[in-house]
Amino acid sequence: MRAPSLVRTIAFRIVLVYVVLFSISAAAIVAFAYWNTARALNDETDQTIEAEITGLNEIYERGGINGLTESIIERSRSGGQSLYLLTDSDHHPMAGNLDAWPETEPYRNGFVEFDFRRGTVNDKNYRARGRVFRLTGDFQLLVARDVHERYETERIFTTALPWSIGLMLLLGVLGGGLISRNLISRLDSINRTSREIVAGNLSRRIPVTRAGDELDALAQELNHMLDRNERLMRGMRDVTDSIAHDLRTPLNRLRNRLEGLAAHLDPESAQAREVDAAVGDTDRLIATFNALLLIAEAEAGAVREAMARVDLPHVIEGVAELYEPLAEEKGLTLEIAPGRPAPIRGNVRLISQALANLVDNAIKYTPAGGRIRIAAEDRPQGVALSVADTGQGIPAAERTRVLERFVRLEESRNSPGTGLGLSLVAAVARMHEARLELADNAPGLKATLVFPIETGARKSA
Repeated sequence: MRAPSLVRTIAFRIVLVYVVLFSISAAAIVAFAYWNTARALNDETDQTIEAEITGLNEIYERGGINGLTESIIERSRSGGQSLYLLTDSDHHPMAGNLDAWPETEPYRNGFVEFDFRRGTVNDKNYRARGRVFRLTGDFQLLVARDVHERYETERIFTTALPWSIGLMLLLGVLGGGLISRNLISRLDSINRTSREIVAGNLSRRIPVTRAGDELDALAQELNHMLDRNERLMRGMRDVTDSIAHDLRTPLNRLRNRLEGLAAHLDPESAQAREVDAAVGDTDRLIATFNALLLIAEAEAGAVREAMARVDLPHVIEGVAELYEPLAEEKGLTLEIAPGRPAPIRGNVRLISQALANLVDNAIKYTPAGGRIRIAAEDRPQGVALSVADTGQGIPAAERTRVLERFVRLEESRNSPGTGLGLSLVAAVARMHEARLELADNAPGLKATLVFPIETGARKSA
């Protein structure tokens, strides 16, 4: 199983969700703080303008238009952030430090915001906020404050906020990628170790780093479990091997004694026939124990050290030569499909035994006049070794169950066998990380072992 990509890891998704939520929260908090601050500054500016208008109105009521004009001229000379403009009914300037009446419409509260220039040389626009006050005689008075700094701050803020959020998201994605990459590397080591253990190398353990984090604690607990499982498996394998060897030895002795007894009997006598039947039963018992030992070896990975480069055409030729007389005796055609597939890495003894089991089953369950075809071919996913026959086949619903030990279908109850042939093939497939496929050959069965290609073999083939 391949490790997930960075964007599909839980760590990346958690970091991404956190960064998105953090960015939205931070943007909302900053925007609220800015809006509240800007509102407070506007209120302060408006209060200052209202106070100035109140004072100028009092001057106008005491001194008339002349007194108001002199006061505006005097205040305009003092500089600062205050702006004034007194005009007649035709908006002609009479006094103040603004050159012309701004073209703007007042807000609902009577205040306006407009651009202006300081002097005639400076062509830079500044921002101001003010209020228009109408006097008797169609005179108009504009009192404003220079709010250019606040306006620039607002412009910078509205420009920088999206970029800040984008940068925050980018850094969050990069951070999530780094965290996910570290997590994936550690999960990869766990997955690699698990695959090796499943393949039969029970001595492998999950590496523990110096971080001392949750993954290390999990690795330690899993290693303790693997230690116990290895001890149990070793004990069970030792017991099984001992029983198999201990029973196989007396069975061989029994068989030899029966053969010796048969040599002293009349071949046509009933006693001789009974002894021959007992020899056959003994042979089947010995074959069963041999098959069980071979399956145990394959499943335990005990023969993994014997893995080497395997040339499948050579294996096929050997098995076909061995079973060709049996096929001819039953009236079957045994043929080898042409082709030179890429070599694989495996245990040649177990692969030969698995192929022999498949060919033996095909001969056993194919009626006279049938055809058996052995083929090896390259596929995109690996090298396929197949045995196809024109026999009775296996129903699709039973193809998984027949891979279990001692399982025999009703159709094969009267045929010789132990029900371990396909179990051994499945065990060999698991040891080689191969895939066993049972398919309909229309008619018959097609059993295929798909082996992974040896590294570099396809290039050199």
